[in-house]
Order: sequence, then structure tokens, then C-alpha cells
Amino acid sequence: MTTALDRAPATRSDRPPRRRGLVLRPGAWLTWAVLGFFFLNLLGVIATVVLDSFGRRWFDSWLPSGWTGSWYSQAWSEFNLGQVLGTTLEVTLAVVVISLVLAVPASYALARRSFPGKKLLVTLFVLPILVPPIAYGIPLATVLYKFQLAGSVTGVVLANLVPSIPFVIFTMTPFIEQIDPTIEAAARMCGASTWKVLTRILSPLLLPGMLAAGILVLVRAFGMFELTFLTSGPTSQTLIVALFSAVNSAGIRAPQSIDAMAVIYTGSMAVLLFVALRFVNPTQLVARSAD
Repeated sequence: MTTALDRAPATRSDRPPRRRGLVLRPGAWLTWAVLGFFFLNLLGVIATVVLDSFGRRWFDSWLPSGWTGSWYSQAWSEFNLGQVLGTTLEVTLAVVVISLVLAVPASYALARRSFPGKKLLVTLFVLPILVPPIAYGIPLATVLYKFQLAGSVTGVVLANLVPSIPFVIFTMTPFIEQIDPTIEAAARMCGASTWKVLTRILSPLLLPGMLAAGILVLVRAFGMFELTFLTSGPTSQTLIVALFSAVNSAGIRAPQSIDAMAVIYTGSMAVLLFVALRFVNPTQLVARSAD
């Protein structure tokens, strides 16, 4: 038996909500179309290089006529990639360690102290990050050649430290500003020395920031081309400089071996970027404590 209440029409609040379709403005469609076109071309270029590095011959067909992995072994021996990768690892690790050792105390001073000329000093630190490396790389290489440091691993490390130290400073400063200064004051009031405050109080709190800065500097130094190219020699080339030299130097080389070398470099950079995004939270790099 139905009642009047059952026969009453459903009110607006009783009706199931309607699903609204996604409506994009013409500008949004254009933006997505441009992004899609860019990523499609990027994937096409990467796929072409990877396929060519495994192909035997590839002239007038959609795919290579055969497949082989011998180009990687040929590239390894032809371009001496063992030494190149060792030099790349040596340079990047040295840049990371020296940058952290020098930049962390500077970051602490900028975050905790106010002194005359602080804004000017911050401006000087930000210049190597904003200015293109080629703009100051040529005079920097001239100075290093004058002191007979260019052409060696030491010269390459010194050149890469110029943008890396300011980068660590601007990465570490937010982490230091997030630490309450009263924690340090309380430790000092309890009798802790400066060394104990640094090792037992600040170091555990700064470890995530140091890890983030180190990984980002590692990625930056691994892919730095301009400064490394201007200051490196035959025995101090990193992987990206060796790849550039293989493409542009005189002589006849199989393009497949160069593509294999490019795949090795791209794969190494992809692994570093994956590690960086896995352990680094980008929001922490711009966070600031409230005044």
C-alpha cells in the first residue's frame, strides 16, 4: 500500500547528483595540445636513438633490418667509457662533498645571523645560478689555465664548484630556517658546547636537507656541460663532454656506437633524476619559517 509520501515527487536534494563533464577553455586545449606535441616528439627522438643503438642497418624502413648489442661494447672500447665514467664519478662526488662542507656553514650563517652587506652577499651568491654558465665560464677557464689547473680533474672540480656552492646554500637555507633557534639555546643552557650542538642537535635535523642538496648537486654536476667542456682535458672529460666530442670531432664513426653512448648517458641521468625525485621533496626547498 503506497502513501502520499511515497507518491510525492523527489525533491532536488533527493535526486542523485549529476556528473559534470570536464570543460576546458580554448586556451587550455591549446596548452595541452602543445605539451602533447612536445612529449610526442621527445618520445620519438628517444625511441629512434634507442632503436638505432640496437640496430644493424637502418636506411629506408620503419625498423632496423636486424638487432645486435655489439654497438655498446664497441662504444665502450672506442670511447674509453670506463675511464670516462670513472672521471665523471670522481668529479661529481668531489663537487658534492666540497659543496656540502663549504656551503652548509655559510647557509647557517645566512639563516641565523644579520650583518652589514648580507643582501649584497646573497645577490653575489645568486648570480652563478641565474647567469648562464658560458657567460662566466670563459673568464673562469682563462684564470684556471693561467694557474695551470685547467685540463685536470682539479680544474673541472673547481669550475663546477662555482654554481654548486650557491645552489647548496639556497637549498639548505630553508631547512635551517625551519629549525627553531630555541632548541639550540636550550641545549647551550644545559651546558652543551658548540661542537655538541652541531653534532647532536643540528646534524640530525639537517640531514634531510643535506641529502636533498647533495643529490641535486650530483645531478647538476653530472649534466654540467659548459664549465666542464671549457676546463677539461683529454683525461678529465666527463660523460657529457665525451659524448659531445664523439659527435663533433673529426673522423668517421658508426652512428650506432654514438647512439649507444647517448643511451648510456640518458639512462644514467634518468636513474639520477629518479633517485632525486624519490628522496627530495620539492616543497621543502622553498619553505620558509614564519617571521
